[in-house]
Amino acid sequence: MAFADLTTRAGIVGAIEAVGVVAVVRLDDAAAGAEVARALAEGGVTAIEVTMTVPNAVRLIADLSASLGDGVIVGAGTVLDAATAREVIQAGARFVVSPVFRPAVIEACHSLEVPVMPGCFTPTEILSAWDAGADVIKVFPATALGPTFFKDVRGPLPHVKLMPTGGVTRSNAGEWIRAGAVAIGVGTALVDKQAVAARHFDTIRDNAAHFVAAVRDARSGAAVKA
Repeated sequence: MAFADLTTRAGIVGAIEAVGVVAVVRLDDAAAGAEVARALAEGGVTAIEVTMTVPNAVRLIADLSASLGDGVIVGAGTVLDAATAREVIQAGARFVVSPVFRPAVIEACHSLEVPVMPGCFTPTEILSAWDAGADVIKVFPATALGPTFFKDVRGPLPHVKLMPTGGVTRSNAGEWIRAGAVAIGVGTALVDKQAVAARHFDTIRDNAAHFVAAVRDARSGAAVKA
């Protein structure tokens, strides 16, 4: 499915929110990247973040962006500086994610009309990054916080778009959405390392379908099985 408008920051963010799941892809072997991406897309997860820890990550981003077309939104993760942000965007990344808040990364991405999701942990960091122009705040590591933290933060800051990464599992995915997350970032619970090593890409496809259903059901008020 091609999205309506991926030419603006708002359009890209809207498309990611519509999917509701960002797959955080950390691979030891970039050769599996294309199959992993296809399996994720078949399961309905069409927002894929390739982290810079993947060998030859920039090349993989370029290859996926060229081969998957507008039906999949390929982004870059673990981006720590403005130079890397510009490099991955030139390679085809349509969004940029960082584990930390660095204003220079936001400036570099916005100069190229690409949304950026900096990693923040405290309410002060979250608001500072939002005021600096962040399109979505990646709350990281969310493992130590839990969905209740989102409810508490969104009380005084209802306008801030939050996305947890770290600590999102098959069983609690819907809780994050109900707590106010606009999307969830999912790593190993979605891109299972053992499944990748064994080339069991159907497992990744099924995981993707589960997380998409969890988000959909949480938004509609229904329950989904773990």
